[in-house]
Amino acid sequence: MESYQFVFIAQLMNKVLGLMNIFSHFLQQKDQNIIEVVSLVKSTKAKFQDLRESGWNDLLEDVNSFCVKNKIDILNMKEMNHRSRRVRHPITNYHHFRVDIFCQVIDQISLEMENRFSESNTELLTCLACLDPRDKFSNFCETKLLNLVELYSCDFSFIDQMELKEQLQVWIYEMRTNELFSGVQTISEVCKKMVELKVHNSFHLVYRLIELALVLLVVTATIERVFSVMNIIKTDLHNKMRDDYLTDCLVCYIERDVFRSIDNEIIMQHFQNMKTRMLDLPQL
Repeated sequence: MESYQFVFIAQLMNKVLGLMNIFSHFLQQKDQNIIEVVSLVKSTKAKFQDLRESGWNDLLEDVNSFCVKNKIDILNMKEMNHRSRRVRHPITNYHHFRVDIFCQVIDQISLEMENRFSESNTELLTCLACLDPRDKFSNFCETKLLNLVELYSCDFSFIDQMELKEQLQVWIYEMRTNELFSGVQTISEVCKKMVELKVHNSFHLVYRLIELALVLLVVTATIERVFSVMNIIKTDLHNKMRDDYLTDCLVCYIERDVFRSIDNEIIMQHFQNMKTRMLDLPQL
């Protein structure tokens, strides 16, 4: 814990986690504004790029200052790294700390963010945000919604797309002027209110577009969660498991909130009652 490399990595993680902290807290909020999410994704990516390009000197200064205060030996960045002496092409401490650690950590995080929040995904979220009812549909953009519909030609024919354009103009006017829709806060509430007032038949194409938006929001989040837990479930021991058993295992991780609400005693009793066993499970 008193080595220079330990201090360097600790200071680097402090900066990295500091940048991710605001972003992580915002994503955990239930009342997210999609436009703000997209904006925060872009700004977080930019901050990591700025850290990579111009944050080295500040980090090195913080590391050296900490080492001086705690009487830890400071390495000379121009000297050869002692771990690379056995390598055919030895490297300096500067190369080891800046290229192998500093840049590699930032590049890995940037790559992960790019994979999870790619340009196509952020563009999709921006299109879906046009249906956000908050502030009287302040994010509404007819052009973006029509562009989204073009991607799903199986659900919207060319004639449907032409008719949808006219429906959207009348629909958005109805949403902004009808007091019955003033209290809705989410896209799903808009959908429910349209059914309650029986206006979903009049705006059947807009209603279909809202259904598509709700499906995309759920599917995108579900797929992300599935891939996140694959590394936990798909181990060497489980590589040959059947698809149905794999699905059951994934559900436990994907729907954590549901499974946390089930008492362990109920699970044990269900397992006990499945068939006669030699021993009874102990009470919790």
